[in-house]
Amino acid sequence: MKNKIKLVVDEVFAKMVDIRRHLHMFPELSGMEKNTADYISGILHEWEIPHVRNIGGYGIVAQIDGQNPESCCGALRADMDALPIEEANETPYKSRNRGVMHACGHDAHTAALLGSIYILNSLKNSFNGRLKFFFQPSEEKFPGGASQMINDGVLENPRVDFMLGQHVLPTMEVGKAGVKAGMYMASTDEIYITVKGKGGHAATPELLVDPIIIASDILTSLQQVVSRKNNPSIPSVLSFGRFIADGRTNIIPNEVKLEGTFRTFNEEWRGEAHTHIERIATGIAESMGATCEVNIAHGYPFLVNNEEMATIFKEIGIDLLGNDNFEDLSLRMTAEDFAYFSQKVPSVFYRFGVANQDKGINSNLHTPTFDLDEDALKTAASLMSFAAIRFVNHFSKK
Repeated sequence: MKNKIKLVVDEVFAKMVDIRRHLHMFPELSGMEKNTADYISGILHEWEIPHVRNIGGYGIVAQIDGQNPESCCGALRADMDALPIEEANETPYKSRNRGVMHACGHDAHTAALLGSIYILNSLKNSFNGRLKFFFQPSEEKFPGGASQMINDGVLENPRVDFMLGQHVLPTMEVGKAGVKAGMYMASTDEIYITVKGKGGHAATPELLVDPIIIASDILTSLQQVVSRKNNPSIPSVLSFGRFIADGRTNIIPNEVKLEGTFRTFNEEWRGEAHTHIERIATGIAESMGATCEVNIAHGYPFLVNNEEMATIFKEIGIDLLGNDNFEDLSLRMTAEDFAYFSQKVPSVFYRFGVANQDKGINSNLHTPTFDLDEDALKTAASLMSFAAIRFVNHFSKK
């Protein structure tokens, strides 16, 4: 089977590169992926792959039946949306949509999933069961396209028995891949705090209720949520990236805004932390004569890889790529809305390398210079196809 897959990968590789470059040139933001969906649907029509559109927004669900299709159903997923970043690369496929860029590799995910469809459709007489393919919108924006597609019933009719998802990793060399069993990526919540005081002339502090000083106290005190309220065995992060105080050298504003993120791996503690954040912020503000509004946007849950599947996937990866090209990954505090799928069905979410130091391809995700070695598409499509066949046959026997 490995040799068959490698032959078909070589056959479809140039097409995957074309797909990835087209998507990279015409990126679309979360919830706005209409042209992307049109393009994907056109390729599926060309390949005569049955599919439905407008699932959870602009999402697409395609399907391929192998032998005994009722015996098992697996699902493979790729995200489609881009980021609000102005690309700094000078390549023939540079983004043509000003201020929008595929800086997180979703163009490669989509190209690799289409490549996997081509491969698996060519080999559908070689495996049991049925496979669904989710082209998911809006991964980068709450509430997340995964939850919206689930609400539209993608995990039912037929019911999905397992799922696979993959993501580029710019710190890993091209040709490699890796996975971590169990908890892998954190939940994520957005924290919005508005401190309202009484502004005025900076030279008359006795007449003011200074929201800058109060917000600063809140910011410092909130660090106790993780350092003193949390069980140290539960990885957690509370960070603030925005402190907005629109005053001047001699003007104290009436209000200050704080914006941050909270991430962890335990749902009970997650709820407790929200309570602590609100209590500390409002308590400090009130004690100093101000008011405080706390809004916590409840985001993605933590992502968990099924232990049995991750163990099998590691064997699959080593079998396909070789022991030196497969790595055990570490826990990540970044978040992914694939977590919604992983909380519903046994799942594996893994990484494949895209870096090439010799070519100067080493920029991180979400940066204006992010790019990838397109040979990674071979790894991504072959690994996803090989794993899909192994898992669909495995679950068909249960």
